[in-house]
Amino acid sequence: MDGWTKLQSGIAGLNIGQSANKFAKGFQSSVQATRERLGQVAPEEITELPQEYKDLEARVDSLRTAHFALLKVTKAYESETYDYPTQIQESITELGTTIGQGITNFAAANLKGTNLPTPAPVSPTAPQHKTLPHAIGRAATNATAAIQSTTGTTEDKLGKALHAYSGAWEKIADARVEQDGAIRERFLLPWQTTLSTSIAVAMKARQAVRVSRLELDAAKQTLKTANQARQEAARLEVENAEDDLVQKTEVAITLMKTVLENPEPLKNLNELAKAQLMFYATAAEALSTVQGEIEELSVAAEGEYRKSRDH
Repeated sequence: MDGWTKLQSGIAGLNIGQSANKFAKGFQSSVQATRERLGQVAPEEITELPQEYKDLEARVDSLRTAHFALLKVTKAYESETYDYPTQIQESITELGTTIGQGITNFAAANLKGTNLPTPAPVSPTAPQHKTLPHAIGRAATNATAAIQSTTGTTEDKLGKALHAYSGAWEKIADARVEQDGAIRERFLLPWQTTLSTSIAVAMKARQAVRVSRLELDAAKQTLKTANQARQEAARLEVENAEDDLVQKTEVAITLMKTVLENPEPLKNLNELAKAQLMFYATAAEALSTVQGEIEELSVAAEGEYRKSRDH
C-alpha cells in the first residue's frame, strides 16, 4: 500500500505540462480503482454519492435491463422467417431457379445472329414471402389444385374446403406482413434508439461521475501523504476535484431523470401490442369464418357417407 501511495505522490509531483497532468490523474484514478477492488481502501475513505443519485442509478439500470430483455426476443420481427425455419430449402430452390433464368436470359441476349439456337428470354419469378402463414396458404392452394385435377370439378367438398382454407391464410399472411412492418417501424426502431441515445448518454454521464469520484479520492490520498511543499497544491487539487464531482453528479442526475420521465418507451410498447392485436384479430376472424364453412362441408360429407352405408 505504501508503494502505491509513493507512486501516486511521485506522479502527482511531476510538473511537465497539462497533458502529463491529465495522464497523472488518469493513472491515479486507475490505481485508486484497483486498490478499492482489492479491498485496500477503507469504506469511510470512499466518497459517498448522494442517495438520490444512487436511487436514480438503480432505476436507470432497471430500465436498461428491461429494454434489452424485450429487444432480445422482439428482434425476431426483423426477419420474416422467424416462424418458418424450413424456408431454407425453398430459398435454395429459388436460388437455383434464379441462376437458371439468368443463364437463359444471358444466352438469349448474346446468341442472336449466331448459328446456335437462341432460347426465349424468361421473366424472373416474383420472390415469395418466407413466413408460416404464406407457406400454409401456398400448401393449401397446391392441395386444392391436386384434388381438383383428379376430380375434374370444383364441387368436391375437400377441394372446396381447402380452397376456402387457403383464402383464409392468404388474408392472415397479408396481416402478418403488415404486423411485422408496423413493429419494425413503430417499436423496434424507436426502442433501439432510446437505448443508443438517451440511455447511453445517461450511462456515459454516470461513467464520468465514477471517474470524477475516483480522481477526488485519489487526490485525498495524495493530500494525506504530501510533504509540506506540496500541501497547498494537493489541497487545491482536492477542492477542484470536489467541485468537478458535484458538477458531474448534477449533470448525471438531470440526464437520468430525463430518461426515466421519457414517455417514449410506453408509447413504443403500446405500438407493439397494437400491431400484434391487429394481426391476431385478423387471424381469428379469418379462421373463425373458414372454420364455419369447413364444418358445414364436414357435416354434409359425414351425412352423405353414413347415408351411403345405410343402403
